[in-house]
Amino acid sequence: MKDLRRYLVLKYVQYLVLSSSNAISTFLGLLGSLYTIIILQSAKVSSKSTAVLIASLAKADILVSVSVVSEMVIWTFDVSISSTAFTSALLQNLLTANAHISCLLLSCVAFEAYLITFFPTESRHLRTVKNATLTSRVIWILVAAECTLFQTDDLLKASSTSAPTRSPCVLLFHFSSTAAALLKSLSYFLGILLRIVNVYIYYKIFFSMSNR
Repeated sequence: MKDLRRYLVLKYVQYLVLSSSNAISTFLGLLGSLYTIIILQSAKVSSKSTAVLIASLAKADILVSVSVVSEMVIWTFDVSISSTAFTSALLQNLLTANAHISCLLLSCVAFEAYLITFFPTESRHLRTVKNATLTSRVIWILVAAECTLFQTDDLLKASSTSAPTRSPCVLLFHFSSTAAALLKSLSYFLGILLRIVNVYIYYKIFFSMSNR
């Protein structure tokens, strides 16, 4: 459907074109995700692998909603939080998780579009609802593990000043800090790679359709 294509374009601009999300793109993205979830409930939309990936992409904005609503509640009602650093890190990690899930799912949609364009018959056994559901779950699990590691690292950094020098927590802090740093570097380079791959895929698809 045209509305779903527009939604994908919006998400590509938000996560793979813009260097960072701003208030306008975030608001439009939330509205688009809400509208997309409603559309996908319609009987007119067939249950295909692409629809499964798009549904998971739309649901990823729940993380943004939680972060935005929490900040609004804290700011509006002046809620007192015992651990401000922990809460701030958690809200930021939710936004990071949303961005990573969205980029990976958008890349999956692009790869599927590539298969449909160039290998429609050969790839039919790969482009199934079961595989799309499994792929979405794996992405969510991996990003959830990443978010947990980042949150653990932030928590240990906040509590490291009060920990004894030879405490086992110090070893845990160094391990989590190193792992988090490596993962952030990997995520950064993976993000650049995904941008390049997505541009290449749609470049090939565009010129393939033009030649036809």
